[in-house]
Amino acid sequence: MSNKNMLNVYNPYNNELIAELETTTKKQVEKHILDAVLGQKTWSDLPLSSRATVLYKFLTLVEDEKDKLSSLLSQESGKPIKEAQAEINNISIGFLAFIEKAKHLYDTSFPGTSEAGQASNLQITTREPLGVVACILPFNFPCDLFCQKVAPALMMGNSVIVLPSTNNPLTVIELVKLLKKAGVPEDAIHCLIGEGRDIGPVLTQHPDVNMVTFTGSTPVGLEIADICASRLAHVALELGGNDAFIVCEDADIDLAVKEMIWGRMYNSGQVCCASKRFIIHKSKVDTFIEKSIAQLQQLNLGSPQDESTDFGCLISEQAAVSVERQVALTIEQGGKLVFGGTREGACYSPTIITDIPVTADVASNMEIFGPVVSIIPFDTEEEAIRIANASIYALSACVFSTDYKKAIAYSKQIECGVFVVNGASFYRSFEIPFCGHKMSGFGSEGVSSTLEEMSKVKSLILKDVY
Repeated sequence: MSNKNMLNVYNPYNNELIAELETTTKKQVEKHILDAVLGQKTWSDLPLSSRATVLYKFLTLVEDEKDKLSSLLSQESGKPIKEAQAEINNISIGFLAFIEKAKHLYDTSFPGTSEAGQASNLQITTREPLGVVACILPFNFPCDLFCQKVAPALMMGNSVIVLPSTNNPLTVIELVKLLKKAGVPEDAIHCLIGEGRDIGPVLTQHPDVNMVTFTGSTPVGLEIADICASRLAHVALELGGNDAFIVCEDADIDLAVKEMIWGRMYNSGQVCCASKRFIIHKSKVDTFIEKSIAQLQQLNLGSPQDESTDFGCLISEQAAVSVERQVALTIEQGGKLVFGGTREGACYSPTIITDIPVTADVASNMEIFGPVVSIIPFDTEEEAIRIANASIYALSACVFSTDYKKAIAYSKQIECGVFVVNGASFYRSFEIPFCGHKMSGFGSEGVSSTLEEMSKVKSLILKDVY
């Protein structure tokens, strides 16, 4: 914060000032909420087909602005331009999927003849908007999570209040402007600017906010859940993860290494469902390390705006310092650094630590949000499963084996919401429910589930019509 009511947004790669924004005061937040209540009525009065038309127009505007949006996202996030382009391109995939699913989310009728005494009655269930939905976004994939939260909320007739991360709010601000330009009523879509610790409590405690959907850390998610529970508000939480990446004795090591690059180095390792604990059979550890180093050395580290860059920087120098400290702790607790482990500003190099004991923090509950491959050797399948489940988190997991029966057996025993066979745990298509178990979340996101999460059921009975 540059002063009391201003927020400076910097390029984390070179620390250049990109923008200076006025933050939203508590009084303004309350005004936004009251306006959102009124805007929701206007928006929900539109037929679903008309809401879809508005969102189709929004996608046309995004397509026209995609180069500008990609560049802005790369600058404020430090992610390579090609990763930023992919995230902007995902907007059309996500919005179109939610639009089409909502158009075919039909009301249901129940035959009265299936229950004694109801034969003369017509029983119907419909879905209605929740009201005002607060969408609290993370810094790592602001546009992807904008799709996952805002698209279904709007399609179901809710008004939306978006709170992006203070690290990189600029692209989200532009997306909200484009929604308004496309025809979403001014009061039906809002974007707030400020720290979550300041604005979050106002949103979560307000009686007119009907749902809070949050992606971020588990401690903050627990606070939100506690507040929302006290007033029975709907809540959806996508929280931390310390995903297991299991490499069996019969695994294809070349494939495992390829997926490690994808599943751990993407976005400099700042991914909730990234593979973080590499539980590798002892007979394969040396080969895995040798091949991994060879592949990591081929990555082009450099300016995120350069088309040839494969690997950018973390969201801030503070984030990189945190990773640096976690790596030092892991080495102190018995791990052996074999590659990387260097920091320059917000940049942290791809890193491999091996021979990590199961007693080390990273082997269970310490989530490293950076490009660190933490290798924990194992002897037996039972040991691998025990290590994988020895965490408060249960977001995603994966296993590499040429024996699919063995792989499916692993999937049934490992605690997680998403399980991938012969691929990294970094897997999230728009269609499937994405959900964490244990301390990794509550509720699910995805085209197949979020529309229901962001609406409520009403049963309508017409008596004695038959």
